[in-house]
Amino acid sequence: MKSTLLVSAVQQPCNADRQTNLDFSIAKIHEAAAGNADLVVLPELHLGPYFCQSEDYNNFDLAQPIPGPATEILSAVAKKLNIVIVSTIFEKRAPGLYHNTAVVFDKDGSIAGKYRKMHIPDDPGFYEKYYFTPGDLGFKPIETSIGKLGVLVCWDQWYPEAARLMALAGAELLIYPTAIGWDPEDTPEEQQRQLNAWITIQRSHAVANGIPVISCNRIGFEQAPDSASGINFWGNSFIAGPQGEIIASADDSETQLLSCTIDRARAERVRQIWPFLRDRRIDEFGDLTRRFID
Repeated sequence: MKSTLLVSAVQQPCNADRQTNLDFSIAKIHEAAAGNADLVVLPELHLGPYFCQSEDYNNFDLAQPIPGPATEILSAVAKKLNIVIVSTIFEKRAPGLYHNTAVVFDKDGSIAGKYRKMHIPDDPGFYEKYYFTPGDLGFKPIETSIGKLGVLVCWDQWYPEAARLMALAGAELLIYPTAIGWDPEDTPEEQQRQLNAWITIQRSHAVANGIPVISCNRIGFEQAPDSASGINFWGNSFIAGPQGEIIASADDSETQLLSCTIDRARAERVRQIWPFLRDRRIDEFGDLTRRFID
C-alpha cells in the first residue's frame, strides 16, 4: 500500500444534459489522471440537473440500473486511466424502488462497491424522499486497491454518527459527494452562516476521527421547474487533513480540479496523539440509538 495518496475532487456545473455532464466529468478525470492522481471524486448526481427541486414522477425515467450504461462508461475510464473513481448515480433497483447511490470504481475497472445514501432530506427544493429509498447497505467502507474509502452522500455529512461508524469500520478517508446550495431569497448573512456550518461540520468529522475528508460539491444556479426560484449551488469543495486543516479548497463558482497529497502515516500519528477512539465511553452510549430522550 502506498504511503501517500494523490487525491482529487471535481467541482463542476451539472446543469446541462446527461451526455454533456458526463463528458465534462470524464475530461476532468483525464486531467486528474494526467497529474498522477490515485483517486478522483465527482459531485453528487453529476449526470444531470438536480431534479429533486420538484416532485415529478417523470423524473424516475432518469434512473438507471447498476451495473448500467453510466457505470459501464466510468468503469472503462477507470481501467484505461488506472484511477479510482467515486461517482453518484440515481439507481433503479426495481420498479418503484430507487436509491441515491455512490459507486466506487477501482483501478482495474471493477466496481469495488456501492453505498446507498442513508439520510434522505425532505425540504423545500430538496424533495428527495419522493425519489429515494433510504440506503440498506449500512455504513461500511469500500475496499479498494488504494485503501478503505468511507463514502457517504450529501445529507449524510451532517451526522457525526455516520462518520464515526465508517471510521470504526476502518475507513481511511471520508468522502462526501454533495449537491448543496443557497436559496437565492436568503440574506447574504444567512447564506454565509449556512456555508460556514457546512464546512465546520465536515472538518469536525476529520478531527473527531483522525482521518482526512474530501467534500465535493457542484456549482451554478439551477432553476426549479415551472418557477422563478431555484438553487445556487455553492461549490466550496475542499479536502481536509486529519486535524481538520484545509489542504485544498475552491470558491463558490469556479470550475476546478482540487488535488493534494494525503500522508497516511500522518493520519496514523494524529490518532496516536489524539486517541479519541481509545477514550470513548461506549458503556454509556446506549441512548444514542434512541430518537430522543424524554
